[in-house]
Amino acid sequence: MPKIIGKSLHEHRQMTRHKLFTALSTLMAERGFDTITLADIAAAANVGRTAVYNHFHDKEALLLGFITHETEQYANTLERALDGVDDPVEQLRTYIRQQAQLTRVFHLAPGPDLRTVLSRATQQRLREHADIVEAILRRILAAGVDAGTFPPQDIEPTVHLVNACLSGRLIPDEPVARERTIRAAESFVLRAVGARAPEPVPA
Repeated sequence: MPKIIGKSLHEHRQMTRHKLFTALSTLMAERGFDTITLADIAAAANVGRTAVYNHFHDKEALLLGFITHETEQYANTLERALDGVDDPVEQLRTYIRQQAQLTRVFHLAPGPDLRTVLSRATQQRLREHADIVEAILRRILAAGVDAGTFPPQDIEPTVHLVNACLSGRLIPDEPVARERTIRAAESFVLRAVGARAPEPVPA
């Protein structure tokens, strides 16, 4: 019988899932999802292959579980950052900065775009989870339009355009360059939705 980690079976399952997610994230930072096997993930997580199958029936199910977990965690972090921020411009600026803090391996992984290697069913499930974060941006934009802070606009395509500007971008690690890039993103997105944006700080 495999050794139980944690104080209970529930805690054991949660800890094992976390180890699998961490292993998948690490491997995807190194190579394309299409080249990773469940055996690779089990070895990186230091668990038996049977343990993987106890949680996920295949590699796509594991990826979906990982992205679902990451999306829900991020949405909670974003909501906490927005708590108490009433001005729509400041809400949008907060959204932009939170997006810039993300390290979403599933967007930046080497190898083919995930859309070319995943089944249509899995792609649709991933799309549904992206809606969790999009709903927050949709709420911010709608509140801004209602308050007269942003001009009237078609919210739905604006949401997709804003996220296209922010998703999958490589933010520099060097602090000065990083801040410069984030400020540029703030200024660009705020102008794009019709808000008065601060002038970018000169380099």
